[in-house]
Amino acid sequence: MAKSSFPTPQDAETAFYEALESGDLEAMMEVWADDEEIVCVHPGGPRIAGYEQVRDSWARILASGQRLKVQLSEQVYLQGMMLSLHSVHENIILGNEAAQQHPVITTNVYLRTAGGWRMIAHHSSLAPQSVRPAGDSSRAAPKTLH
Repeated sequence: MAKSSFPTPQDAETAFYEALESGDLEAMMEVWADDEEIVCVHPGGPRIAGYEQVRDSWARILASGQRLKVQLSEQVYLQGMMLSLHSVHENIILGNEAAQQHPVITTNVYLRTAGGWRMIAHHSSLAPQSVRPAGDSSRAAPKTLH
């Protein structure tokens, strides 16, 4: 079966987050390059490398049955002819509970291939207190430039 073609890195990113929200492992892996050089870091987790290991990590996450809603903000795109780097803030809402929000800072990297744009790296980490949403009562003091 042929993989989906993503004409732009933004199309690949949209498909990635749709697959994450729907809990669809096959759709998730459609976005990833079929390559042993891909890497993934989930919040608080180790670096995972290689297609099968990345697939296994997403299978475990999606098998939980916990549905996520992801709201993206502060998107920064750096795009060249063959690579596109996306830095985004994810506000992950677990289930239907707005109180269960988890701000995450993520970097997604996409590679232009013969079959369209594919994800080659996904690195997420919990956001520091200083970038938590405005309604978060645990918000820290303003950032200090140095």
